[in-house]
Amino acid sequence: MKLKINGEMVTVPDTVQHVSDLIEHFQLEKRVLMIEHNESILEKDHHSKTKVKDGDKIEIVQFVGGG
Repeated sequence: MKLKINGEMVTVPDTVQHVSDLIEHFQLEKRVLMIEHNESILEKDHHSKTKVKDGDKIEIVQFVGGG
């Protein structure tokens, strides 16, 4: 399946069916993230309920601390 992630076309395995699977695929589950799916910001509790399909647009923003 091809998704547009942060502006780039990326191929992910067909096992990625939900946003939570995508987060796991990229090993980001331990990070503080904001996910936008087709221009809608998702609450964290919707990650496992929101299905992804070929051609979806995903933006992943990681929050980092610093000083």
